[in-house]
Amino acid sequence: MNILNPKKYTSLMADEGSRTVVDKTIAFFEGMGKKRLLEDFDSKAWYQGFTDFLAKEQILAKLLTPKEHSGGDPDCRWDTARNGEYAEILGFYGLGYWYYFQCTLLGLGPVWMSKNENAKKKAAQVLKEGSPFAFGLSERAHGADIYATETTLTPKGDGTYLANGEKYYIGNGNKAKMVSVHGKVKDGTDDFVFFVANYLHKAYELKGNVISHQEYVADFALHDYPITEEDILLRGREAWDAILNTVNIGKFNIGPGSIGLCEHYFYDAIAHAANRVLYGIHVTDMPHARRNFMDAWLRLIGMKLYQRRATDYFRAANADDRRYILYNATSKMKVTVQGEQVIELLWEVIAAKGFEKDTFFTVAETEVKGPAKLEGTVHVNVMLIRKFMKSYFFNPTEYPPIAPDFETKDDLFLFNQGVAHGLGSIRFHDYRPAFEANKHLPNVAAFISQVETFKDMLEKAAPDVGQDFDSSFALPLGEMFSIVVYGQLILEQAMLYKLDPDVLNQIFDFMVRDFARFALQVYDNPSVREDQIAFLKEIILTKPVPDDNQYERVWDKHIFPLVGAYEMNP
Repeated sequence: MNILNPKKYTSLMADEGSRTVVDKTIAFFEGMGKKRLLEDFDSKAWYQGFTDFLAKEQILAKLLTPKEHSGGDPDCRWDTARNGEYAEILGFYGLGYWYYFQCTLLGLGPVWMSKNENAKKKAAQVLKEGSPFAFGLSERAHGADIYATETTLTPKGDGTYLANGEKYYIGNGNKAKMVSVHGKVKDGTDDFVFFVANYLHKAYELKGNVISHQEYVADFALHDYPITEEDILLRGREAWDAILNTVNIGKFNIGPGSIGLCEHYFYDAIAHAANRVLYGIHVTDMPHARRNFMDAWLRLIGMKLYQRRATDYFRAANADDRRYILYNATSKMKVTVQGEQVIELLWEVIAAKGFEKDTFFTVAETEVKGPAKLEGTVHVNVMLIRKFMKSYFFNPTEYPPIAPDFETKDDLFLFNQGVAHGLGSIRFHDYRPAFEANKHLPNVAAFISQVETFKDMLEKAAPDVGQDFDSSFALPLGEMFSIVVYGQLILEQAMLYKLDPDVLNQIFDFMVRDFARFALQVYDNPSVREDQIAFLKEIILTKPVPDDNQYERVWDKHIFPLVGAYEMNP
């Protein structure tokens, strides 16, 4: 396994239609060239050329229309594996392009979850026309506090309604012919509702872009916007569930964007360093620089391994197997933050070069911190993850094995996830076999030791009520748990992929270090108890097992050959 190289890339999908979509998208960006890409970024130009390309090739329609509504197009389906691959490619050229796709994906969630067949037919047609979609959830005063929404749908008494309210921070709100708007019905019920609005309507006031960027993140207001029953997607409990279930779909699409961004940055960074001589030494021969490249590449490979394996669980999900909710939240908070670390490690090497406007560096450094803050902050997702800790460690169950899934099928369960509660009933397969199968690798063995100590602490010195409610204690504890989940799926994918054992052992070098780092944060907390300290000390004092020969093999075989392997067309 290695990082994405667009000029030598073959789609993971077996079908010709998907490969054509990938090939044409790469050709579009390489045809645009680096100079134009950077000029558009610097001038904050809207993605009109990209929009026109997507419309001409009907790419949004192919990727985001379930087969049932495709009108017979054999390339149309909602395929999580394919969408993730496409998101990674878009992220490679800039998160703005990914964001356009992301907001369209979110905006379609309530549509495909509804029973409104007319709205679905309209959505399929709008996708064919190439229009983006938008997800009108948050508001200026309340953010994503969906209980407090002030957007209203008021009955007129003739079976129609008037919509009023302002939505804030709505991606694609400047161009979406179908905006899935969240509000409340003011008929005495205060029911939650999703209805559809069009940016072209005179009652839709586009107030402006709330950020200074290529992306258009809209502030818009509805002023007595007329709504009929045909415009209403969901109401009551179904509308509430659709919010969280749409976010479930959207947040899983965030990790691939971060991966793509980091991959492009890595190529440029290692090429710059390898061709720069300081004090008579190539920068890539300096031990500290080489270590940063090693750590960054390993973290990037870990991101790819985790995301790929989590995709299989996402596609296999059903009413009796909801493990995807944990793996999804872990992807959202772990892959995106790992991406931030990758960029930071590389930036430390390239230093001032990272500020130059004619490089991709400035794009990535500006954008990389965004994904972790979308569809629930890292903190929100860590606290969600913690809800599964007891079930994961102490109440495993058996499931049929989940094979790698690249089938050309719709993932329709995503639009029928059911009620958004009952997380405590979700159970997981035993994490230990994946670790046991790799315990011959010294750093995996060290990590197993840390995990066993952590589990003992949870059993014998569990957090008390005060610690559970203290985010400064609960968050690093949740981070420790997330690393276990992250490691499990990395190992599962590594075995499926037959990853070089040298690479896998080196990945667990940083996993051991990260686990100890968060344990130290718990140890330093003023509320930590004496009975917890002994366990934490044992975790903190566990160190990775160095292997200089292995380190050099990974560098020579996998990392240094990336020098000059890819450069975007000028």
